[in-house]
Amino acid sequence: MSQPNVEKEAGPPAQPDSSVEETPAGQKHVRQYKDFGHDEVKATHANVDMSRIELKADDLYDKEKVDLETIVIEDVFALLQCTDQGLTTQEAQRRLEIFGPNKLEQEEQNPFLQFLSFMWNPLSWVMEAAALVAIALSNGEGRAPDWQDFAGITTLLFINSSIGFYEERGAGNAVKALMDSLAPKAKVKRDGSWVEVESAYLVPGDMIAFKIGDIVPADCRLTEAINVSIDQAALTGESLPVSKKDADQCFSGSTCKQGEAEGVVISTGVNTFFGRAASLVGQEDDTTGHLQKILAQIGSFCLIAIGIFVVAEIFVLYAGFRWSYRSGLDNILVLLIGGIPIAMPTVLSVTLAVGAQQLASYKAIVTRITAIEELAGVTILCSDKTGTLTTNKLTIDRSTIRTYAAFSADDVILLAAYASRTENQDAIDASVVGALGDTSRARAGIKLLDFKPFNPVDKRTEITYREEASGKLKRVTKGMTGIIIELCSRNKTDDIENRLEADVEEFASRGLRALAVAYEEVEGDDPEAEGNGFELVGLLAIFDPPREDTKQTIDDALAFGVKVKMVTGDQLAIAKETGRRLGLGDHMYPAKVLKDGPPPGSKFNSLDEMIMDADGFAGVFPEHKFEIVKRLQGLGHLCAMTGDGANDAPALSRANVGIAVEGATDAARGAADIVLTEPGLSTIVHAIRGSRIIFQRMRNYAIYACAVTIRIVVCFAILVFCYRFQFPPFMVLIIALLNDGTIMTLSVDRVLPSSTPDSWDLAEIFAYAVAYGLYLTVSTIILVVVILESDFFQRKFHVHLNAPPGQIDHNDRKLHTIVYLQVAIISQALIFVTRSHGFFFMERPSVALMLAFCLAQLVSSIIAGFADWGFTYIEKIDGAWIGIIWVWDIIWFVPLDLIKFAMKATVIKYLRNRHDRATAEATRASAEGGVPIIRTQSRAASIHESLYSNRTSFIRRAVRKVGFGQKVRVKAEELQRFSSIQAHQAGQTLARHPSRPTA
Repeated sequence: MSQPNVEKEAGPPAQPDSSVEETPAGQKHVRQYKDFGHDEVKATHANVDMSRIELKADDLYDKEKVDLETIVIEDVFALLQCTDQGLTTQEAQRRLEIFGPNKLEQEEQNPFLQFLSFMWNPLSWVMEAAALVAIALSNGEGRAPDWQDFAGITTLLFINSSIGFYEERGAGNAVKALMDSLAPKAKVKRDGSWVEVESAYLVPGDMIAFKIGDIVPADCRLTEAINVSIDQAALTGESLPVSKKDADQCFSGSTCKQGEAEGVVISTGVNTFFGRAASLVGQEDDTTGHLQKILAQIGSFCLIAIGIFVVAEIFVLYAGFRWSYRSGLDNILVLLIGGIPIAMPTVLSVTLAVGAQQLASYKAIVTRITAIEELAGVTILCSDKTGTLTTNKLTIDRSTIRTYAAFSADDVILLAAYASRTENQDAIDASVVGALGDTSRARAGIKLLDFKPFNPVDKRTEITYREEASGKLKRVTKGMTGIIIELCSRNKTDDIENRLEADVEEFASRGLRALAVAYEEVEGDDPEAEGNGFELVGLLAIFDPPREDTKQTIDDALAFGVKVKMVTGDQLAIAKETGRRLGLGDHMYPAKVLKDGPPPGSKFNSLDEMIMDADGFAGVFPEHKFEIVKRLQGLGHLCAMTGDGANDAPALSRANVGIAVEGATDAARGAADIVLTEPGLSTIVHAIRGSRIIFQRMRNYAIYACAVTIRIVVCFAILVFCYRFQFPPFMVLIIALLNDGTIMTLSVDRVLPSSTPDSWDLAEIFAYAVAYGLYLTVSTIILVVVILESDFFQRKFHVHLNAPPGQIDHNDRKLHTIVYLQVAIISQALIFVTRSHGFFFMERPSVALMLAFCLAQLVSSIIAGFADWGFTYIEKIDGAWIGIIWVWDIIWFVPLDLIKFAMKATVIKYLRNRHDRATAEATRASAEGGVPIIRTQSRAASIHESLYSNRTSFIRRAVRKVGFGQKVRVKAEELQRFSSIQAHQAGQTLARHPSRPTA
């Protein structure tokens, strides 16, 4: 038996399903309850010569030539050159080569190119240039090439690349395992027999079969449909299943909720509705990520600082001091090697990769690790409704049940459950029976005599049963309000009809679907006999309830300073009701305002102002969601978008952070940056908190790296200008190597997340860096001055260099060692100041960071105490000197916190006030309807930023252009045309049925 049609059985929510017609005076008002269903789309014949259509994607899927989705089924078989007996194995194999596999191709990244990508950014280029200088340009004046520096630089580059590659590759493999866990099967007729194959091997022209619970493996036209109901929510956003009949189309990825069917495959892979949406998202994307832009600006700061002092050294050393070519080159190498924060891309990548692994413990799989940094700064979270904020499972709202006779609300639910199927249920029957709590009560105490399922004429279900306790025959029916009230005769009074009409209107205004229930008794023992007349007993309200944790999640998001907006394809009334239940607000607007703008006379001066005020939008299509996200980003917000269906994929891809919730389709997961593997949104709060912890780690490192750059280039430039001090480049490499090893542990450091969205205020970072860098420079210069210009240390602590005071060579090898140790200790200790908001000792670092620091300083002290490396121009110093340097650095370290507090009270306060004023002015200009002036980014700047993205897309494009590894693909322009046609058709359908749910 067929089951009730869930869309037609329940009344439409957005408009009352009853109306009162005007009648001549004295006549009774006649109420008509509107039907709710689909308009049939008449099949047409192909309007081209079918003999000219070839069996290839370019012809079959060009809608300007033929539309396989709407032409008569006979033409489908003719165009696909097949019959209802299916294909032979040989023909299927031939077509597989033509159309490709029935799956979405996921481009694999070459591991070697991924490894090299960590050396493909301007910071690495400077180090690579320094390596070339050491091995090639240093070969002069009778001296051999600087092999030691060359080996050290290349080792540093390879260590950084290896660490970054290992962490990022591990994160990618975790995601690949998640995606590979799905291997769907399909029942297909091959060689005249039904067999089961992987759905990837289906081809156009195959005959397939599916039944209740199966996923439709490819786009198909049905040749035989028996009571078929298809859930297309993941694709079209419709929250209720759709009935299908012979010749109807079914989409790949939709689920059969009822009945069984056979059909002919019309499209596979990227040519399916599912594939077209995913392919639009998967087009080549060379946009520069937010983190890459930050890296570019930090890198530019360091490069400019280094460049200024390198140019100054060239003029002073060669033009002023008349130094030889090789001597000056060594000093320039010191600035290049010591000033470049070569580990920055790797440290940030490792920090993000480790953070991604930590988020995985909260059941959040990160598919793009840079999205973690952007999630920390997200200010607006745009959330889909169905399946994301709500359960996507219809429920009876007990608090709104209306009764019209001597029956309680529980009695109405029980009677409605009698008139429902208990097996192979659809969404409506499941919600009614589930409302009992104990589902066995739906058949307890009664004997089923007759059950009439839903049909397009009656639009209701009906059960006749014998009550075992009394032995009486009774009959119950449930269905559309207009149909049920017309059946009623016993209590059909003006008062009852007025109450019913008012209740239906109230339900409609609140986005609740109405289901009427009526009851009658039957005399005698004949179940086919007429009853004593139906009596309207109640009206049930059906809705898609919010998830249990959604309200708390929204509250937590607001506490983190993140505004939540609902963006749904469902109706405005439903969106408002959901918003009220979640405490989200009911300032919801229809999607048409995105095109028409604010209505005349509204309080909004611009569409952007309206979007910012809105708690959500209803009735949106995928392009609307995309536009909303794009406009919010244009207003300066970092935007996150959640979703679960293929219709959400474009917006997920556009958003700064796309989040695919549990149960999302492959298309949504492929477009998303974060994939949740547990139901609900609570994971997002954990992810936001975790991302802000990760952000703090990266910010701490950024301040540290910039400060060390200033410290190295300014310090050694001043020393060479004042004392012609020639520090060995190899020792700078040692400092950099030990620093990088320690700083890697920042990825697991213990830090506190901020309570507001994070942002890269680079002016603050650079201000702190300059202050710290200059202070540390002063600590080194004063130490050198005291040693060279006085005998303080020699007299007080009985230490010595290779010459007595007053005769010390400015390039004494022991002096080189002293400077090395002093710079190594205090520079690395700076991280404890940058990582804390208050005094450094008030925020305990992680054990890993502390151990790494101690180990690095132990190695530095051992090198100072035992290394006699002739090629580096250093000589070991005794323990007294090592102790003096440690005490010196501790004395200079303590005031660093005071510098931090002084900066906060002066420079940082000024910068923040200036930023707040600029924001207020921009907001005021927007409110007055003005257009803020936005500086357009230059092409050169865009290219510069993209160089930090660790991408090798330019190589992949070159590979494709020469024809390696080509696959059958639909052109991007064709995909876009398909998308616009599909959106247009969906828009026409929804215009005819504005009450259809499309969340």
